[in-house]
Amino acid sequence: MATSDTSVTSLFLEFSRAKLMDQYWPRLRTSVGSLTDEQVWWRPNEASNSVGNLILHLNGNVRQWLVAAFDRLEDTRNRPAEFAERQVRPVAALLEELGATIRRASDVLSRLTEADLRATFHIQGYTVTGLHAVYQVVEHFGLHYGQILYITKLIRAEDLGFYRELKKRGRAR
Repeated sequence: MATSDTSVTSLFLEFSRAKLMDQYWPRLRTSVGSLTDEQVWWRPNEASNSVGNLILHLNGNVRQWLVAAFDRLEDTRNRPAEFAERQVRPVAALLEELGATIRRASDVLSRLTEADLRATFHIQGYTVTGLHAVYQVVEHFGLHYGQILYITKLIRAEDLGFYRELKKRGRAR
């Protein structure tokens, strides 16, 4: 995270962008890309989500809380539909759509200012600051990213290898 501006605002925004773009998104894309369309829509029971539902949900959340909010776009999200979807949609299409949303979110994060983080937004029925909105997205993405990795490991019965460097010494070099 090399930045010439060391303000808390710029550090927070760059860290948030890096978590989404450089850690969560590539690992999620690799993990989900290793599954078949049927595996992406598998669920252990009706009370649980499939990876496909979680991807739809992450896409809706990032679009609503970052892209639509900060770009002052109409909020057209249908959150219940993200969880209700049962039709098998191709893995490639899901990843392409989420990837486009993540790139838009990265663009938003790269241009936000302290004033944007202090501004008030009305999102999903909540009144929040811009800082709250950014933090909500990163935290929320991390939560469901972990669920997706867990489901992938459950289905594939193998380690995804994201922390190979920690195997021998227990810490990064």
